[in-house]
Amino acid sequence: METLKNELEKQLHAAQIGETPSEVFMKQLLGSQIFMPVKDDPAIGGIQRSTRAQPLVVQDDGGANALVLFTSPERAKPFLAHYPEFKGGLLTEFTWILEKMDAGFGIMINPGDELGIDIEPELVRQLAESAARPN
Repeated sequence: METLKNELEKQLHAAQIGETPSEVFMKQLLGSQIFMPVKDDPAIGGIQRSTRAQPLVVQDDGGANALVLFTSPERAKPFLAHYPEFKGGLLTEFTWILEKMDAGFGIMINPGDELGIDIEPELVRQLAESAARPN
């Protein structure tokens, strides 16, 4: 296993090898920052055309849409080599992403990486509901 780059990667690795229950990891994820690649929108005359960042969405094996996220910008580089229009990204709170997402989307964290995890749309919905509830 390559070096774990941050606390979120340590927590994810612990969940993958069974040291941490998946429910505990999901709670940790809700309190974490995550990297979201966004499409590079070239400015015209220095003016950005869009005020909305367009995230990377792919279809999973079952044909469902999934938002692609990464535990760090460095971990995103190999995957994003296949998506050259996604040069930039946002490092943001996972809960912020859940608030902005449309229903019915899954999430892929670190796709193609041994430190990857797929979150099904139903679990994404449950996480969003959990994040929206006051503590």
